[in-house]
Amino acid sequence: MSGLRAVVLACSLKKSPAPSSSETLGREVLTALADHDTDGDVIRVVDHTVKFGVSVDEGDGDEWPAIREQILGADILVIATPIWLGQPSSVAKVVLERLDAELSETDDQGRMLTFGKVAAVAVVGNEDGAHHVTAELLQGLNDVGFSIAAGAATYWVGEAMGKVDYNDAGPKPDTTGTATKTLATNTAHLARLLKNQQYPPS
Repeated sequence: MSGLRAVVLACSLKKSPAPSSSETLGREVLTALADHDTDGDVIRVVDHTVKFGVSVDEGDGDEWPAIREQILGADILVIATPIWLGQPSSVAKVVLERLDAELSETDDQGRMLTFGKVAAVAVVGNEDGAHHVTAELLQGLNDVGFSIAAGAATYWVGEAMGKVDYNDAGPKPDTTGTATKTLATNTAHLARLLKNQQYPPS
């Protein structure tokens, strides 16, 4: 089996070194992917200057191009986000907006550069909305060329109106752990298939 590469974009609103539950779950996904010959890195997006926009480079100190280079060099992209007001974080939405530029970036056979790459999501929050957030992110990622494996999401949602974060929740539920393992297994499987046999040109 050939090794795979993954990038986790942690879309917390908090800069490092502040604790981030979404980053924690993203790192758990990366650990699960390691069982499938996949290595990678976690990037906390707010630690970088990522400008608003829908181009590959917004100029004047924009650090998205360097992040984009890592995404294009990987086989798997994972977006990890908290839930705010039932929505993905504003950081996650900025990431989707920047990925919109991939619609016009193609190879010499007319395929988007993201074709053949697989995406997944990890969601945490203290309110309902995990399915909604997952749906928004996976649809957006698919729109810009990423493939989605079966069970490509994992999430944890705390008690309604509660104040306990995933980082502080004590023993993690088996359901979240099982979903994370399924995400890793199926995402790595699909990524390996596509790495060995790319989509045909349109």
